Amino acid sequence: MPDTTERRWRGSPRAWPVLQGTLPVERSRVPAEVLAGFTLAALGIPAVLGYAKIAGMPLVTGLYTMLLPMAVYAILGSSRHLVVAADSATAVILAAALTGLAATGSPAYVRLAGLAALLTGAMLFVARLARLGFLANFLSRTVLVGFLTGVGIQVAAGQLPDMLGVTAAGGQTVDKLTATARALPDVHWADVMVSIAVIIVVVAIRWVNRRIPGLLIAVIVAIAVSWGAGLAAHGVAVIGPVPRGLPSLGLPALGWHDAGALLGAALSMFVVILAQSAATSRAYAAKYGEEFSEATDLVGLGAANAAAAFTGTFVVNGSPTKTQIVDSAGGRSQLSQLTAFTVVLIVLVLLTGPLAYLPDAALAAVVFLIAIELVDLLGMRRILAVRKHEFAVAMLTTAAVLVLSSVLSPVRQQLDRYGISQALGQDAYYDTPGHALEAFHASAR
Repeated sequence: MPDTTERRWRGSPRAWPVLQGTLPVERSRVPAEVLAGFTLAALGIPAVLGYAKIAGMPLVTGLYTMLLPMAVYAILGSSRHLVVAADSATAVILAAALTGLAATGSPAYVRLAGLAALLTGAMLFVARLARLGFLANFLSRTVLVGFLTGVGIQVAAGQLPDMLGVTAAGGQTVDKLTATARALPDVHWADVMVSIAVIIVVVAIRWVNRRIPGLLIAVIVAIAVSWGAGLAAHGVAVIGPVPRGLPSLGLPALGWHDAGALLGAALSMFVVILAQSAATSRAYAAKYGEEFSEATDLVGLGAANAAAAFTGTFVVNGSPTKTQIVDSAGGRSQLSQLTAFTVVLIVLVLLTGPLAYLPDAALAAVVFLIAIELVDLLGMRRILAVRKHEFAVAMLTTAAVLVLSSVLSPVRQQLDRYGISQALGQDAYYDTPGHALEAFHASAR
């Protein structure tokens, strides 16, 4: 029979308003939780660097999303499984919204990104106060699957110039592909070889075992080869110095004009976060027969985005695939996420120096692989098999993302029209974590 201290420890979640996703902790499971946290860090670090690139942010800000924002959700959220950090879909929306408002990666751009995170967090808090968590049950999976598929194609196309070592102008996906094709005679073969090598390493490792951190291994190998062979001296562009140390606390851009310019983007990101995070949390709660509070999760997600706003980084979201990473590695509570937070903290303080040698082509290849996983062909096939008219909606949404100059307009238009087309509970093929992942390929391992 456990002692009194053990009983209080296990019964504490009902008494404490925080750590609902962490407590109770079974002492026998601590090693597994810690190992899952190391696995999350190993797979997550190269991915969040890619998301920062997608968002147009300094690369180090991707690591910042795995610090205070991740820790805040782990403390305030209700899900024992949901991983909250940078996300490709919200990164694309953010980049589209900030284009033209400030120079990419500049201090002004970072402050505007912070304002977008603050607005998104405020919407999540308002949704909690207004008890709007139930809206996640009515958001159309069809539109989001089509949207994320379009985002995947768009992001993948955007990485091709860096992978080939060429310059290709163009805002729309078709224009970007056309410009890239015209630049093919000028490809830099050293960059091409770096890109191919990264893809081969990752694909080969995933073929052997998807639990092995292929992205991390590919990045480490690329850094080592770049440093050892002096690739920069041979014309291969590298990302350059990455600031060492913790993020500085500071205010995001605060102004009515800027807020008005970013309001639509914040609303789009709010919708994606609400639908994607709720679907993932609900699926894993059902898998393990656990309690799950959408209201508490809204508070956790809102606070995580507020933390992002004041620590110089960008919008964070619940990630289905990172959640699956932790689950597959044996993590069953937010203790795994807190372990990953500690690992990233150590990396920022001690290990950012080698990142300076990372070739741009290698990072572009990582982002390309992330984007390819967003192209949800299996999800599209499921929709086609069940509801052909909704498959048409998904295809139209994908086409809209690719054709229109901004991804925000099609998202708002489609969500306005189809956002409450059916309740989640009526979609039999979204009732498991695996199906939720198929519908929401929003990040990469």
